[in-house]
Amino acid sequence: MKILHTADWHLGKKIDRFSRIEEQCLVMEEIVQIADQHKVDAVIIAGDLFDNFTPNIEAIELFYKTLKRLSLGGVRPVIAIAGNHDAPKLIDAPDPLARECGIILIGYPNAIVKNTDSSYFRIPFSKEGFFEITFSQYNYPLRIIHTPYANESRMREEFKGDKQESINQILSEKWSALAEEFCDTKGVNILTAHLFMNPRGGEVLEEPEGERPIKIGNADMICTDIIPPQIQYTALGHLHGFKNIGSKEKPIVYASSPLCYSFSEAGQQKYVVIIEAEPNRKIKLEKISLKNGKALVRKTFDSINKAINWLEENPDTWVELTIEMEQFLKKEEQNQLYNVHQGIVYLIPKLKYKDDTKYTHQLVQQDINFENVISLFENYFKYKNGGIAPNKEILELFNEILTIE
Repeated sequence: MKILHTADWHLGKKIDRFSRIEEQCLVMEEIVQIADQHKVDAVIIAGDLFDNFTPNIEAIELFYKTLKRLSLGGVRPVIAIAGNHDAPKLIDAPDPLARECGIILIGYPNAIVKNTDSSYFRIPFSKEGFFEITFSQYNYPLRIIHTPYANESRMREEFKGDKQESINQILSEKWSALAEEFCDTKGVNILTAHLFMNPRGGEVLEEPEGERPIKIGNADMICTDIIPPQIQYTALGHLHGFKNIGSKEKPIVYASSPLCYSFSEAGQQKYVVIIEAEPNRKIKLEKISLKNGKALVRKTFDSINKAINWLEENPDTWVELTIEMEQFLKKEEQNQLYNVHQGIVYLIPKLKYKDDTKYTHQLVQQDINFENVISLFENYFKYKNGGIAPNKEILELFNEILTIE
């Protein structure tokens, strides 16, 4: 049995003021092609389907079109759970219609998936947080324990946990009970969740820059050692870089987002994961590189000309551009940079400071009066900017301010 695991689509997400919808269309097409080429039997999307609770029409349309294509019109089950960026009610709303196309949408962590019976696969039974799929081509089932994202209060309410119990304890008891009851060695046993999981006592993984942090009360994360031993593969969402925080025998995997969504991810390769699974056997895991999407690049230059040369040679990028100079960047220089490249997301002027303390002395010694106010301003400016004198534009602006009555 082959299963494709992807996560953190963040459809509708922008990078600052720039839309990424064209790139997202391309990478969704790529994921569909990978699923078809590898003839996967099921698809799991582990949360953060959209970038916010109220996605725009383009993002919603892309989402449903992609799910329909992944499902092959009801032949292949597609399981999508909500993440911390998703509104659970929005994810749940189209479920009755989606199930007719083989798409299983799960918004809340303790949801009961409705039984389904089609020519290609069946969901013969389910329970809160669990369901089983049987396929006509296999003599063994796929079992899925699912936990979409929920905050502390919703988790305690939905899982009916004692208020004094930790989230780790609540989930551990719930997952263990489901695994004991349903996950024997005669089927493939998968856990999918959108949670911040980390090995107990291990180095804490970093959440992506710009990602809405997951904070579940006083428990910042869920520990991997609460995953039941019956689980053969854990399909996670939330972190945007590929990471197996489990073992080779029992992977616990963040599949990665399909695109780089912040400059902290610059240069990061993105993947989908395909696993081959059989009952009571080790998982075979393959990560497939995604090729679509513009590169995010952080660049620093010490001259405008050097920056322009690089920008002209790399037009198909999103750029965080830092210019280090001994004078402030002029408005016409900024316009020159923006005109040569349409993907400058952030332009950061950075002054080169000089190790010079004489301006501090001059500032302290000079008397304050209206006759030397220009000289005083120049010395103060140098004092605050490491000896760099104000340029002509700044002095003209200061003079203009002085003449205002």
